[in-house]
This record gives sequence, structure tokens and C-alpha cells, in this order.
Amino acid sequence: MHRPLPLNRSSQASDNSRQVRVIECKDHGIQSRHVSANACKVIERLQQAGHAAYIVGGSIRDLLLGHRPKDFDVATSATPEQVRELMRNARLIGRRFRLAHVRFGREIIEVATFRGGGDHEEDSEHREVEKGRLIRDNVYGTESEDAQRRDFTINALMYDPATETIRDHIGGYDDVLGRRLKLIGDPQTRYREDPVRLLRAVRFMVKLDLTMDPETAGPMVSMAPLLRDIPPARLFDEILKLFLSGCAWPTYQALVRQALWGELFPGLFEDPAQPPPLVEQALRNTDQRVAEGLPVTPGFLFAAFLWPRVKSRADELVESGLAPVEALAEAGEEAMAAQAKRVAIHRRFSTMSKEIWCMQPRFERRRGKRALRLINERRFRAAYDFLLLRVLEEPELEELAEWWTRIQAVDNDEKLKMVHPGGKGRRRRRPRKRKAAQ
Repeated sequence: MHRPLPLNRSSQASDNSRQVRVIECKDHGIQSRHVSANACKVIERLQQAGHAAYIVGGSIRDLLLGHRPKDFDVATSATPEQVRELMRNARLIGRRFRLAHVRFGREIIEVATFRGGGDHEEDSEHREVEKGRLIRDNVYGTESEDAQRRDFTINALMYDPATETIRDHIGGYDDVLGRRLKLIGDPQTRYREDPVRLLRAVRFMVKLDLTMDPETAGPMVSMAPLLRDIPPARLFDEILKLFLSGCAWPTYQALVRQALWGELFPGLFEDPAQPPPLVEQALRNTDQRVAEGLPVTPGFLFAAFLWPRVKSRADELVESGLAPVEALAEAGEEAMAAQAKRVAIHRRFSTMSKEIWCMQPRFERRRGKRALRLINERRFRAAYDFLLLRVLEEPELEELAEWWTRIQAVDNDEKLKMVHPGGKGRRRRRPRKRKAAQ
């Protein structure tokens, strides 16, 4: 059972140590119809019970920038236990940050208690720091302290649906309008507290088309090695956010500039600033699919990222006598095992990548029923798209790729002619009848 967390000393005093700027609706222009009705219900219930409560974070930033938020988070003076008492559809989660999740059908409103700095000795039980990195931080604070302890100024805005006003404690409103990305506090300290902020900085800069503050950008290259201490599973989640939001190619370029790519995928490319054409085009194609509302999968991107390593190793194994498909399977296992030390790729995505690789030699077999069966296999389309990318680096595959492109477009009769160019194939010989025994 979790014990109630302490209220930070400074939060026991008045929260007027920093003057909050209140921006009226006529100035900020956010329309209430664009805000989650369920988040407003949570806030109304909390405020009616005497607690301060606001919509916070990226949703306010996105609305000001003209984007549609994916979710709406709430910050409140109520403790998680008080939130659960007020809302039966709430459940408490988390260790590092104790939170309440309030479910409305498929929508979940995340409710967090205002956090404080936790600089006092009696708070050490609830705030754990290891080599400058926050391991656990469950110290309650005030509204102002909560704004101060967020990562970037643009994420520290608070919106009160009851008054339709924005509350700005840290200058984030002007930074949003000026499209500036700026860390709150000393950048080195903030990156050391949570190195994933290095990746978040790149993601926000590229996705929202922001200019990074020089002080925020300054220490990034030198602090990039801090990512080695982040659990591989957490880095996988960040990879998805980085590369599947429609800005994969510019995000890759920014990661390389800040020396972050090499920490996520060490040693893959000879010169990350000039990645293989297959990789660049895979990233560009991903962005195009997102723009067109088509599905994208990280399994395909990982297949592209790791292909240079897999192909090189598979070629070695083929030379040693292994069959091409078996060589690719073994090389793929080795590449995935090595990559898992930095980024833990979920099994369903790593399996997809390996299937794409192992289907490549099968495209060489264009005769008979095996070719027709290949078209109907589950991973055919992804493997075929991968073959098209390979043509960028292996021009000798162009005729092969064109053949597979054509066979998908023709009718069944023409398909049969393509896989049996000399007719409908060899006629099976009837078994000879055995002579009756004399």
C-alpha cells in the first residue's frame, strides 16, 4: 500500500512567490469546443470539491500552434487518493510519478498532483537521485512549483476551462508564439535528471517547427552519451514518437547533428550524415504515408536501419556455405540481439523485420507455383516495398523489381503465363501400370 506523499515545505506557504500571467480567451483564442469534454468534467469535479485543477502540458501548446492534441492531461492540488475518492472511474498508477488515470470509454484523462522541487531532507524518502538523474520524484508542491519543474517552457502552460484563461508561470506563452524551444532551468542539470529530454528536444523542434534556444542546444552533443543509461525499452517508446509522427527524415538529420543517432543505433553506417539511399528513402516514404493517412510500422523502418549490417553479415555466411535464406535469418538474429542492448525492439516488430529480410532471396524464384504463393503471403507487400528500396543501391535488381510490379497488376491468366513462360508448365507423367503377375 502506498503511503501519502509529503507536501513540500514551500507549498505550505502562499503560492504567490512568482507572479502568474493570466491570458484571457480574447487574446489566446483557444475555443472550448477544441478541449476534451471529459477533461473538463474532471476539472469541474475537482474544482467543485475545492481543489485547483487545470489542463496542462502539450495540449495547450498544440492548440496555440493550431494542432489537434492527441490527449489532455490534468494537474491538480488534489492528491491521487483524493482524485480516486471523487471519481470512481479513476485508478492509481506509477512509481516514479504517482498518477490517477480517469477512464471515459476509450479516452483516458491523466491526472497528476502538483509537484514540488523536493529539496528538503524530509522529502528524500520520496525523491531519489542517482548521478544527477531522477529515479523517483513524488514530492507534492504548488501550482507555481509544478510549472517550474516541467521540462520546456512551452509545456508549462495551464488552461482553466471554467474561466477559459491560460495561466503562465514561466514565460511559455511568448515562447509558443515566438516558436522557441527552451528548457526550464539549467540545461545540463535538466538533461542529467532525465537524458530522454535530449530526444524530446529534437522531437519538439522538428515536429512543431521550432527554433531551439542556444543554451538548450549547447550541451546536447557532449551529453548525448547519457542515453546509454536509459533502459532500452524506454528508448524504444521514444523511437516510435521520433519516427512515426510524419517527420522521420528531418528528425533523423537532427539526431545526427546532435550526436544522438549514434547513441541509439551505434556503428550502423559509415557516415551517419550520409546514410545509405535505402535508409533515406525509407524515412521519406514513411513521412509520405503518414501525410496520406496510411498505416506505418516500425518493423519496416528497423528492417531498413539494420539492413547494411544484416546484408554484410549474410554475405559472409553465404560465402562460408550457408544458403541465402538461412544466412539472412542468422544475420538478422545477430543484428537484433546487438541492437537490443541499446533499443529493445518489440518481438512483433523484430519478427516482421526478419521476415522482410528472409523473403528477399525468394523474389529470385519467378517460376511455378512458388512465385504465386509468395504474392499471397502476409509479408509480401512489405518485402516487395523493401525490394524496391534495394534497387536504389543495387541497380541490377531493377528488372526483377519490375517483373514483380507487373505480376501484381495483371489478371490471373497473364500471371500464369509469367510464371510459366513456355506454356502452362511440364505435364505430369502418368504412373505406369504394373503388369499383372504371370
